[in-house]
Amino acid sequence: MIPVRGFEGARVAVLGLGRSGLATARALRAGGAEAICWDDNPEARERAEAEGVSCADLSRAGAFDGIASLIVSPGIPHLYPKPNPVVRAALMAGVPVDNDIGLFFRSVATGEWDKLDQPPKVVAITGSNGKSTTVALLQHILEQAGRDSQMAGNIGRGVLDIDPPGNGGVIVLELSSYQTELARALTPDVAVFTNLSPDHLDRHGGMGGYFAAKRRLFAEGGPDRAIVGIDEDEGLFLAGQLSEAASDDRVIRISAAQKLTGPGWQVFARKGFLSEYRKGRQVASIDLRAMQGLPGAHNHQNACAAYAAARALGLAPRMIEGGLESYPGLPHRSQTIAEAGGVRYVNDSKATNVDSAVKALSAFGNIRWICGGLEKDGGLEALKGHTGSVRRAYVIGREAATFAMQLDVDAVVCTTMGEAVAQAMAEAEPGDTVLLAPSAASFDQYDNFEQRGEDFIAEVTRRLENG
Repeated sequence: MIPVRGFEGARVAVLGLGRSGLATARALRAGGAEAICWDDNPEARERAEAEGVSCADLSRAGAFDGIASLIVSPGIPHLYPKPNPVVRAALMAGVPVDNDIGLFFRSVATGEWDKLDQPPKVVAITGSNGKSTTVALLQHILEQAGRDSQMAGNIGRGVLDIDPPGNGGVIVLELSSYQTELARALTPDVAVFTNLSPDHLDRHGGMGGYFAAKRRLFAEGGPDRAIVGIDEDEGLFLAGQLSEAASDDRVIRISAAQKLTGPGWQVFARKGFLSEYRKGRQVASIDLRAMQGLPGAHNHQNACAAYAAARALGLAPRMIEGGLESYPGLPHRSQTIAEAGGVRYVNDSKATNVDSAVKALSAFGNIRWICGGLEKDGGLEALKGHTGSVRRAYVIGREAATFAMQLDVDAVVCTTMGEAVAQAMAEAEPGDTVLLAPSAASFDQYDNFEQRGEDFIAEVTRRLENG
């Protein structure tokens, strides 16, 4: 646990008692503060009270009298589409609003770090797609290199729930736009921006607000090293804003779409090869093509980001290459679950939006595509022109028929995962890939994308076992 510093003897309100909220309450108490918590869900309050957390209705009049700060869980709106009433009440009372990420950065570094031979480092990774893979990949590389490391944030444990880092320790954080927008302190040693595509626009008032939320990771104090994907205009602009000159190697530019040139520090992937250039000279080259845990150009971009971060932490190219080769991949993200009869079965249930589905479709050939679910804002128009490798689509979801009519490929309405898997497997031929890449949210049929992916795995496994 990271005890929260700066609130000794103070009363601090916590809104939301999920994983991050409970960890925040514990860390506040460990740091000598009194945590006053609330969640609209009675079951969440009961779980919190069972471990001694004090709960009080923060929506009542006068609830913020004597409160030093309000700590908000990431799923609770603080600005758009409109602030939660409790957040608004805190702001009206002049009470500062923060989140667990802000508390982490104000609390993680202690005076004890000055006594260490190698002070710990914090790497924070944000972006629209690939965050989780980049975090897990970097963590894997560090573990393979024998570095003491922990991952937290949107993946792994809550940021305040991890252990205080020791000599040379590395903390790798996945941070969403919700978290970077609200945190009052953001001071990583290394910050990574993978890419940007439309998502969560209702929570940020449009694309400009979404980018601004991501950009804050590089503005609040500034990291020692910034790693920026420049395949979109926003990333290119950000890299330019952070650089003092073309040769400024505090900024590492990364790309999976183009060869990068110039006197600076660049890492890019082309035709399956990752290259690192510094001062106009090639430093390293790694063949990514046979790495099963990193299929497709989107994963090559993740590899570039993780490689650059590992280099910024002082790891040698060959050491990083070993970690890339042994990386098994994350569950539900381009995860090969089986190969049988010349057919490959891939679970990319995390492809919950059009952009991530396009990336999955570009990674494989001869695709039997299982898709569908709860459509996100913007519809499916952006899929058109990216389905050339699809032999047939098998559409699931409550609105499967409507979904199927928007596709520019041959599609069959299956509705359920079981029917989609059965039809895809029956029609698949050697050389085909049966790919789950829904391009939609899961909530019409499942609690989350993980449950949807597990259903796909179960259906495939059962049918393979039964011949």
